[in-house]
Amino acid sequence: MRTLPATSQNSILVTWVKAFGRALDAAGCDGSALLAQVGFDLKDLGGPDARCPLNKTRELWEVALAATGDPAFGAKLAKYFTHTTFHTLGYGLSASSTLKEAFERIQRYSHVVSDAVGYRFERRGEEYHFYMEPATEVPMESIDALVGTHLRMCRSLIGREFSPLSVELCRPAPAVLDDFQRLWRAPLHFGAEHNRLRFDRPSMERLLETGNPEMARLSDAISARYLARLERDNTEARVRSVVTRSLQHSEPTQDDVADALNMSPRTLQRKLGDCGTSFKEILDETRHALALAYLSEPSHSVAEVTHLLGFSCSSAFTRAFRRWTGRSPTDWRSGGGRWSQGRSGTRRPEAPTGTLDRNH
Repeated sequence: MRTLPATSQNSILVTWVKAFGRALDAAGCDGSALLAQVGFDLKDLGGPDARCPLNKTRELWEVALAATGDPAFGAKLAKYFTHTTFHTLGYGLSASSTLKEAFERIQRYSHVVSDAVGYRFERRGEEYHFYMEPATEVPMESIDALVGTHLRMCRSLIGREFSPLSVELCRPAPAVLDDFQRLWRAPLHFGAEHNRLRFDRPSMERLLETGNPEMARLSDAISARYLARLERDNTEARVRSVVTRSLQHSEPTQDDVADALNMSPRTLQRKLGDCGTSFKEILDETRHALALAYLSEPSHSVAEVTHLLGFSCSSAFTRAFRRWTGRSPTDWRSGGGRWSQGRSGTRRPEAPTGTLDRNH
């Protein structure tokens, strides 16, 4: 999935930052001092509902990695997360009746914790695949932390000896693999096309003794209310959602989207301006991201992708795609979609020399 630009709306629960402080202390560092260096005061972070801008955590990663000198710090961070780190979602995961249900719950309510990463969970034959898809720039170590978190969840529910079929990450391989192998206990693949965990079907579908449907439903209800309140004010995210749905039928206009969000076009324009973007930019970025996702699936023809993105004709889509990548859709697909690896652990379309893509 293509990485979209960070916005002022991207946020994360401060409970995650507190876990970061505990991990730094355990590594022999002064967690409070390092958090303060980035601008976090442990005494003033707020309660379990409080959030902080995601962009502040990027500097925290840099400071932490420099202080610890540990390339596996992200993988180890998962040990310091608790149930309350993830708001009520943590309790819903613990009460899930199967691992399959737990991962479906993560996919549905992950934005309760942060909107930096989206998840996709699907069955593939006798396997289940869980994709971790950054929606904005995130350090590759944060993906390591997510892998560790999800594997610790699995082992807490099904048994300490459980391991996935494989762990596949977009990031380059670390210089020393020992800690990653010790913590994850699975075949590791770096430089992969996706951030993905592969699981066997029997383990995912096995009924868990710890399942508690009533508690799980209560957790879901609280998570849904919190998420609705959180996203109600996130105009940019709401616009992207409406645009994505509308493109399958035709190219939406700003008036169409404003109407769907029950506000005037002028109000929508002002709110997006406050977010540092515009309707035209969101439409273009959304099309770009969806185009790469659709073209990565062989089942979609270029003509079908043209229709799914709301373009009036294939030539209009081709012109836009050349502007984004420097190549035609057919050339990009036949070349396997050349990707370059960034430190963030996400994969980016590699633009030819002399081609400028403002989003990269």
